[in-house]
Amino acid sequence: MQIDVISDTVCPWCFIGKRRLQRAMEMRPGIPFDVKWRPYQLDTTVPRGGMDRQAYMRAKFGDDPQKIVEMYKLIAAEGEKEGIAFDFAAIQRRPNTLDSHRLIRWAEGHGVQDEVVERLFIAYFENGEDIGDIRVLADIADICGMDGVETAQMLEDGTDLELVAREDQIAREMGVTGVPAMIFGGKLAVSGAREPQVLASVIDRVTEMNGGQSESALDDESED
Repeated sequence: MQIDVISDTVCPWCFIGKRRLQRAMEMRPGIPFDVKWRPYQLDTTVPRGGMDRQAYMRAKFGDDPQKIVEMYKLIAAEGEKEGIAFDFAAIQRRPNTLDSHRLIRWAEGHGVQDEVVERLFIAYFENGEDIGDIRVLADIADICGMDGVETAQMLEDGTDLELVAREDQIAREMGVTGVPAMIFGGKLAVSGAREPQVLASVIDRVTEMNGGQSESALDDESED
């Protein structure tokens, strides 16, 4: 069963959703899954070089620090249930995520897309690394078995920049307004970081509908 996950690499609920999806799939060991990660930028106005995260958060949520603190507490509590140690205080930069999505796209061809996505989330949310920095992205590529030098060169050259931006736009044209959004077997869509039991029930419904065999709703539109 193909599962398309539309997400952004700076979305904490996408990290939580990833872990919950993994648990849901483990609840259905008899079904072969093919998870594909699709790009979505929560904020396309962030400059390519990124910006100071505290300034970004103030501009987005206002000057009430308690509001942000309470939001972090909620996310951290949910993350802890999934084995995620969010460290929001360590995050200094709010990156533009287009380059990280390009890396995710290339990782699919190397068979390490899920691992790259996981390491991007860990780098940003647990280690406070700037995942808009080409050096950080190249290091992640290296760790996951890709060629870091080649990856850095492709990032610098603008390879697939317009293609990934177009895939982001396709998701919006499909009606996606928030992430994570998961499409199961090209048939049923789920929004938000739902509990594993909910996702497992969706898997069951799709299995009943088509035996778990379906093309992705995104495949035809995302290829040039």
